[in-house]
Amino acid sequence: MPRPALLAHDLVRTLGTRRVLDGVSLTAAPGHRVGLIGENGVGKSTLLRLLAGVDEPDAGQVTRPYDLGFLHQEMPFAGDATIARVLDDALREARADLAELDRLSRLLADTPEDRPAHAELLETYGQRLEQAQEHEAWDADRRAAIVLDGLGLGGIAHDRTLGSLSGGQRGRLALAALLVRRPAALLLDEPTNHLDDEAAAFVEGRLRELPGVVVVASHDRAFLDAVCTELIDLDPAVDGPVRFGGNYSAYQAEKRAERERWERRYAEEQEELEALRRSAGVTAHRVAPDRGRRDNEKMGYGHRAGRVQQQISRRVRNATRRLEELERTRVGEPPQPLRLHVGAVAVEAEETERTTETAELVDAPLVALRDVRVPGRLRLDRLDIPSGDRLLVTGGNGAGKSTLLSLLAGRLHAEGEVRRRPGLSVGLLAQDTTFERPDRTARDTYTYVLGAERAEAVPLGSLGLLHAADLGKPVGQLSVGQRRRLALALLVARPPHLLLLDEPTNHLSPRLCDELEDALGAGPGTIVVASHDRWLRGRWNGRRLHLHSGRAHSDESGEAQRRGRPLCR
Repeated sequence: MPRPALLAHDLVRTLGTRRVLDGVSLTAAPGHRVGLIGENGVGKSTLLRLLAGVDEPDAGQVTRPYDLGFLHQEMPFAGDATIARVLDDALREARADLAELDRLSRLLADTPEDRPAHAELLETYGQRLEQAQEHEAWDADRRAAIVLDGLGLGGIAHDRTLGSLSGGQRGRLALAALLVRRPAALLLDEPTNHLDDEAAAFVEGRLRELPGVVVVASHDRAFLDAVCTELIDLDPAVDGPVRFGGNYSAYQAEKRAERERWERRYAEEQEELEALRRSAGVTAHRVAPDRGRRDNEKMGYGHRAGRVQQQISRRVRNATRRLEELERTRVGEPPQPLRLHVGAVAVEAEETERTTETAELVDAPLVALRDVRVPGRLRLDRLDIPSGDRLLVTGGNGAGKSTLLSLLAGRLHAEGEVRRRPGLSVGLLAQDTTFERPDRTARDTYTYVLGAERAEAVPLGSLGLLHAADLGKPVGQLSVGQRRRLALALLVARPPHLLLLDEPTNHLSPRLCDELEDALGAGPGTIVVASHDRWLRGRWNGRRLHLHSGRAHSDESGEAQRRGRPLCR
């Protein structure tokens, strides 16, 4: 029995006055794992809900397998339901397959082979056997125990109610139920949220083993790279959503090659435009017919001058025609990628002019912590942040990452010694972003904070962090992610000496995350990043500080190690 595909044709979905999806089509065959990527609000979750049948499209149609699983934000069970009941529901189909195979086996045993009913029973048995094999029905109970353990739920009693579990535990239980069930099509919305590294790797392995369709919306680039066989970018494009074959690494390589082609074509067109403008500006008086006549040329001068004049006129007309055509169809200039070091050189230069720091002060750390204690949140014996440092702070939830950044920013009081270099400017991108005037537009807020001169030098729209349509919205109407991106724009436009980024890739599309990581590399200034992002952590080349239950463990690596910087301890 062939496994069914998941098909969507020309889907349209309007929410309020905004058309979220406009003619989106998708084909996902069994064995294919499709990742949906793009900015927040482009329709990833909306598309999943249409594919699952939770919502109906305004136009278009979906053909889905009979057996489909969708990871909902909330589990479809009441708070008094137990874990055992959730597992029984997940195992129901596998157990039904086994019970039906037993029943058919008994009927086959009691039906003589020469009876017509025997052939029908045999065919039905074969179909049910194939279905049971797809569900791995014989191994279902053992698989359930493995899945629960892999998602950190193995130690929880099965008689616990859902209401007694945390939100993260309920989310992991919902994911576990789908992995145990092994449906023909599995739809997942941000499945690695609230998963630690081990649990995320476990889920990746399980999804790769599934024989059916997987469609997943995710910002987790490490997950997309490990799981997906193809990606669909839902960000607005001239020809609609763009499909890329391969995992996230392949997508990254294609996007880089695409940008290189764009930049090359733009540069070539600019050269041609400049040449055409010069050609179109040529006039007859600048060429041979305008020079003085020699005595031996006088008889033929008029004839030759007329012929040359015609040639010049034709070249000018051709150049003008080509210039007009190219200016109508020319390629737009590629948007500039994020640059966290914009203006930092000028900032440092101004600071140097205003101060007469001694060599000893210049060599001192920007911030030095000694025997620092924030009761119940952080305990750190020693940490130095030298100039030009790149430090990655890692650790589980509650380990004190955000506390440390707030302390470095001077927003939090702590026991112990905290020394800062005089004149040090510090900027913090916090997880919770608020602005004092929610009625101001994003553009006006940007200009107010930076000042008109700086805002004009680095226009908000040039940074690519907010869509043009959102620049005129009051910041109070922006989403959490949009407000964080506005706060990041303010830091990008005028970076401080010490830049602190708390989970900077949250609420950013994979493309913007890639640009941000590139911007974290070379350039002046000092950067401390706290992040759980596995993709970012796996590619970090600077120092690392791991916090565990408020204690610190240092790991010197990459360029920082080669420069011989002191370890944090």
